[in-house]
Amino acid sequence: MLRYTIRRFLLMIPTLFGVAVLVFIMLRAMPGDIVEMRMLMDGGQVTPEALIVERARLGLDQPLWYQFYDWITGIMVGDFGTSMWTGRPVIDEISSRLGLSLEVAILATILAILISIPLGTISALYNNTWIDHVIRTFAIAGLAIPSFWLGMLIILGLLLTFNWIPPLTYTPIWEDPITNLSQLIWPALAVGYRYSAVATRMTRSTLLEVLQEDYIRTARAKGVYERLVLSRHAIRNAMLPVVTVIGLEFAFLIGGLVVTEQVFNLNGIGKLFVETVTRADYTMVQALVMLVAAFFIAVNFVVDLLYAVLDPRIRYS
Repeated sequence: MLRYTIRRFLLMIPTLFGVAVLVFIMLRAMPGDIVEMRMLMDGGQVTPEALIVERARLGLDQPLWYQFYDWITGIMVGDFGTSMWTGRPVIDEISSRLGLSLEVAILATILAILISIPLGTISALYNNTWIDHVIRTFAIAGLAIPSFWLGMLIILGLLLTFNWIPPLTYTPIWEDPITNLSQLIWPALAVGYRYSAVATRMTRSTLLEVLQEDYIRTARAKGVYERLVLSRHAIRNAMLPVVTVIGLEFAFLIGGLVVTEQVFNLNGIGKLFVETVTRADYTMVQALVMLVAAFFIAVNFVVDLLYAVLDPRIRYS
């Protein structure tokens, strides 16, 4: 198990380096000049001499290989540079919004797991009955309804029913847990519904497939209690694809809640992503792409470890 963990961890390093190279090259290939955009936004005329001075201040007059070396060595020591638009350290801009997005993603994941695994299991056990049809309808509706539209319905429902809307100002959970949850539980519910719909359908389909395997029929033929057949043999083997779906959806939520954040007025990573792309802030975009890539790679690493825990064949190989 230790050798497997070390091998999977070492594979993360070249993947992150490849992402860094790609995002650096692709951003430099985009049209537009961040220096010229910034100075024109301030109004007035911009002289060529002023553009040269500003490029030199930002380090954009250096060769590309040197810019990449300076950026990648800074990442290794935790320095992501300075935003070309705001002038603030990139790490400060991201850290002020990461907690909000991360909490929404965690709450949505918890809700999705609590909903999807029981419903998917029940749907598979009562296959082609009215219970199965109700659960499948619930799951299909979750896939069909956009999260932002469901969020708007939630806000309208709270306003019309209780004459109350979620707080507009973010409060960290360690300062006031009640106020924090009263704001973030609703976007987590809107996102978690779709999240749970995907996981419910995956749980149902994989469990139905596992229940047709020979070892399940053998266990039943030996007189093993149905509860033990499900818990020790069926559900554990059916969880491998479900864990993959849950992990990938969680990683996606870190930077993929742009519209939902707009609906609930959340100043998270998704909104920051859109702002920095429209402003051509190379330094911030690079850091955000690396952050999302690191989350995806880390989640895949955790999923691989869970594979080894759930399936001894992976662990021993």
